Amino acid sequence: MTDSPTLAAAGPLARIDRQRAHAMRDAFDIGEALAALAAAGAVLTVYPGDDAAPLTARIVAVDPQAPRFTLSLAGERPAPGPATFVAPLANDARLQFELDSDWQDLTRLPFPAACLVLERRSTQRADTSLVDYFTATVSLPGKQIALPLCDFATGGIGMHAQPQAAAALHVGQKLKNVRLQLGPALSIVADLEVRMLRPFRSYLLGEQVQVGCRYDRIEMEMRRG
Repeated sequence: MTDSPTLAAAGPLARIDRQRAHAMRDAFDIGEALAALAAAGAVLTVYPGDDAAPLTARIVAVDPQAPRFTLSLAGERPAPGPATFVAPLANDARLQFELDSDWQDLTRLPFPAACLVLERRSTQRADTSLVDYFTATVSLPGKQIALPLCDFATGGIGMHAQPQAAAALHVGQKLKNVRLQLGPALSIVADLEVRMLRPFRSYLLGEQVQVGCRYDRIEMEMRRG
């Protein structure tokens, strides 16, 4: 399956609000979003829930009355069970939704219960080095987890998490007093808001989840060493 044309120029995708991350739960809005992807010929990445390699697909038809849609997959069908779909929008935003199916009849797939519209980064990011010096320590009810930082920017940070750790997170969640270790001798404390959760497969680490967060508050005092 070849890549779709430049989506920034695709008119139907401009109808999807990309100003901030949010969830669409209204069936009419979800139908419009799926129809926009179909009209633009957008390529979706499909992440099966059984640790299989990601697949690519296109939405070829949408029936808002059913409400159902038809999917065209490149390659083999995923194993029965849940799968996560990620679709590109204009200006580097993403549409994400999940479906649970046996994947036998791709012409009658139900609309997802919700779609997440994930905004693009508004600030330039810097990748971190592959060492233990860049971590985020997050306090959750009953436990504390340390997640490696993959990048940071003036507007937020990106982290990688094991699926078990990411299961305790959700888009829109507020994370208080997160300690960010930004090198061997420098750390800060910040309040974060989770803006994106994207599953992916790492060649070295296996199944991972990318966690994108926006700063809500940064403690003015830099804590050293």
